[in-house]
Order: sequence, then structure tokens, then C-alpha cells
Amino acid sequence: MMDESLESPNRKAMVAMSGGVDSSVAAFLMKEHGFDCCGVTMKLFRNEDVGLPREKACCSLTDAEDARSVAEQLGIPFYVFNFADDFKTDVMERFIAAYQNGTTPNPCIDCNRYIKFGKLFRRAREFDYEILATGHYSRIERDAGSGRMLLKKSLDPAKDQSYVLYAMTQDQLARTVFPLGGLQKARVREIAAEYGFSSAAKRDSQDICFVPSGDYARFIEQSLGRTWPEGDVTDKSGKKLGRHRGIIHYTVGQRKGLGLAMQKPYYVCAKCAETNTIILGEESDLNCKALEAGEINLIACGSLPSPRRVRAKVRYRTAEQTAVVEQTAEDRFRVEFDEPQRGVAPGQAVVLYDGEIVLGGGTILRTVS
Repeated sequence: MMDESLESPNRKAMVAMSGGVDSSVAAFLMKEHGFDCCGVTMKLFRNEDVGLPREKACCSLTDAEDARSVAEQLGIPFYVFNFADDFKTDVMERFIAAYQNGTTPNPCIDCNRYIKFGKLFRRAREFDYEILATGHYSRIERDAGSGRMLLKKSLDPAKDQSYVLYAMTQDQLARTVFPLGGLQKARVREIAAEYGFSSAAKRDSQDICFVPSGDYARFIEQSLGRTWPEGDVTDKSGKKLGRHRGIIHYTVGQRKGLGLAMQKPYYVCAKCAETNTIILGEESDLNCKALEAGEINLIACGSLPSPRRVRAKVRYRTAEQTAVVEQTAEDRFRVEFDEPQRGVAPGQAVVLYDGEIVLGGGTILRTVS
């Protein structure tokens, strides 16, 4: 079962190819469905931007060669676009700024919003390709009643990526194809192996691409050329419990690595960038009953005229929770959960679902305990 957008009347498609198995099979399926395709790999950063020696052959170069190899097998043109400056401004610097402000960003959402379905989407049109295809696990359909384009979950729940795609616009959805949305990941690897793609057994990427070590604080300090100052650690009443080694080293919900000797477990409940303070509490203090979100994007409808029951997801790897959403302004909504939720972090995205359909989402601004 394939994404119904594979039936698009526009038959010229640019395929984003990362060098991995998903985008390789996406390119194969686009060609199999009769699209006139080209493959594109995006160069997203320079070695020096991510703390690697300039002369070292970084993983992005190897990935580009893997993508080129698959494109040659498929007999389609292949290009490499250098988006390093845009990626640094729109993704890396936003990531750094969020941590500086005490929030927890999701750079994959920014990459989709500003680079894949921003810069690359526009570049496809410049090259006279009306369709952009990617290896994301999600589906796109047109609602017969409203005429709106809908973003839906993948049929493989373990790989569903609709959460990081909630910022897509109607125009982008109308000109995008997700060939893998109706496939299980195991079948994708089978297809890659059947056709001898070099990416068939390639391991899925798990880390943020520009911080392969996973040490976000070290990356930020190297990028800015300075270390972060120590500050106070307090409880919720303001009582001083000790000192922290720099606010960017901590995340909401963290328990280990606090460097404090205490008789019972404590967790990071909040970070205050203005006072350079980490606030600790007990596990129950991580719970919130509601949140407010901004920078909202609604997909399935133009607005929310009245409170609506939804399923809400507050992190990529967490389960959806039942809640009521109420739009409070043109660019704001409030989500109130049926049951208190643990460790909801400002800066992350909240995405709303009606069954398998993405209603929309926004950036968490604050939580209500």
C-alpha cells in the first residue's frame, strides 16, 4: 500500500537522498511509479561547524557517495546542494539559542521546516521539478470534503515520523510524496537488498546529525568559543541545594549526573536562564496538567473554533495522551491533559492527532502544574 500522492499528475520529482536505506528505496519507488526523477543530497554542514578537523572525511561525504551510487543504479541524475550556510542559521544557531534560553529544542523539526520543505522545496521548483519526495514514514491524502491536504501517520507505527512534519503547509503537502508511508521498515530493507543497494544494511541514524557524539553542551561551547558559568541549584521554594556546572548541561526530567548528594531522588523540574538557576524537585513535581503552545500550524483545519478532544504527543518518542485543545489566539493554543504528564519541556513540540490524522502542532511555551 503506497501513499496515494504517488498518483500525482505531476510526474517530475526531486528525491531527497541522504545515502540511507529509506531515501534509496523512496527514489526506487518513485521511478517505479513512472516519475521522471533526479536525486539530491544536501550538504548541511562543514567539518569546522561541528567540531571535526577540516581535513577529515566526515560522514556526510560518505553518505553523498552512497546516495550517488544508488542514483547511478537507478539511472537518474544526481546533484549535491550546499545548504551549509542556511542549515547553520536556521537549525544549528536556533538549537544553540534555545539551550541558551533554557528550553529544549527539536532540530529535526527545524530542519524539515526550513531546509527540506523550505530551501530544498523551493530549489526543486527552480529546477522545474513540481514534486519533492523524501524517505519519511508518513502519508499524505486530500480530504474529499474540505479539499484540504491531510498529513497522516505511517502504517508502520514504530517508524512513524508525522510528529516532526507537523509544520508542513498546504502547498508543501500538495507537492510532496512520501513513498514509504504505506510500508513496514522490514519491507523497505528487503527491497533495498533485492536490488543490491549499498544502503540495504546501513544502520539508521539515531543522533542529531550535527552532534554525532550526543554531547550537546560540548558542541554549544565549542561553537560559541566559551564555557558556561556555574550557578545555583535550588528547590522549588528557592532553598539553595548546591551549584551546577552550566545550565546547558541539564535537561528537564534529568535525574542522574546532578553532582549533588541527597537522601532521595531529585529531578530537574525547570531551568531559569535569566538567573542561571536549575530548579530541582521530586518526581511528582515533573507533572503538568496543561501547556500553552505558540508558533502553531494547523493542517486538517484552518482554525479551532471551539475546544476539541484530541490525542497529544509532547515528544517524538512518547505516547499520545488524551487531552482537550482550545485555540486562544491566532498563533496560540492551550492543551489540557486528562491525566498529568511528566517532564513536558518548553521548546519541544506538541502535536495533535485525531486518530491517524495530524490536526497540527506548535512549540511548547510554558507548562501549567
